[in-house]
Amino acid sequence: MALTAVVVGFVAGLFGIGGGLITVPFLYYIFDSQGLDSRYLMHLAVGTSFAIIIPTSIASVLTHHKFKAVDFDIVKSYGIFVIIGVIIGTIFAASLKTKSLVLFFSIVIFILGIYLLLLKEKEKNIVINIKLYLKIILGFIVGFISAPMGIGGAIMNVPILKFFGYSINRAIGSAAAIGFLIAVFGALGFLTTGSYLKTNLPMSIGFLNIPAFLIFIPITTFMARIGAKTVHSIDKNRISKIFGIFLLIISIKFLLEFFKL
Repeated sequence: MALTAVVVGFVAGLFGIGGGLITVPFLYYIFDSQGLDSRYLMHLAVGTSFAIIIPTSIASVLTHHKFKAVDFDIVKSYGIFVIIGVIIGTIFAASLKTKSLVLFFSIVIFILGIYLLLLKEKEKNIVINIKLYLKIILGFIVGFISAPMGIGGAIMNVPILKFFGYSINRAIGSAAAIGFLIAVFGALGFLTTGSYLKTNLPMSIGFLNIPAFLIFIPITTFMARIGAKTVHSIDKNRISKIFGIFLLIISIKFLLEFFKL
């Protein structure tokens, strides 16, 4: 867990993500090795991931804010619809079995990986005003998809904000702030649904594993600051491609896991 937390924190700051894309797969295998109830492995990994994202995203946002890379106007006007999507997505995730959740995770990750590999940087960044109906539709979709995956949504929000003309730095910083909102409501949702289902998982409250949370937090929070500082001095296009390849590997690994279940 400690070794995973180092990577999660750094990548979280680097891409403006909460780190859930890495945390969820690792926690899934860690919980599985501990012999926990197989019916709730993915739910526990997702719920715990959301709890870890909360302080990690705060550290990331504060660092990006120092570089004036967070647009709080879009965070407020777009984030409310993301929250609605998260709430409904959390209820949807609680009704799924681990096998279905694994398949959902692998398919979405595969699509996002392909997208990042094909994504090209624009020479000029002209911010286009995002119409209200687009904020509602895109915000809801991002929130709904993020909930079953235990992610902060930045892997979708960064491309969306870039499409509307945001520079990669401001897209990452703003997405990190939106990720904080997703994490708070996602964690509360999985905490509540896990308690409601009376899962009685060891050392856990609902779908939130306490030891994992306590081990990850200090490490990811520290590393997120380092990652956020690093992103402002490197070739973003190359990093996007590397991350895209990483996502494809994760998706294939989880797809193989799906066929084993």
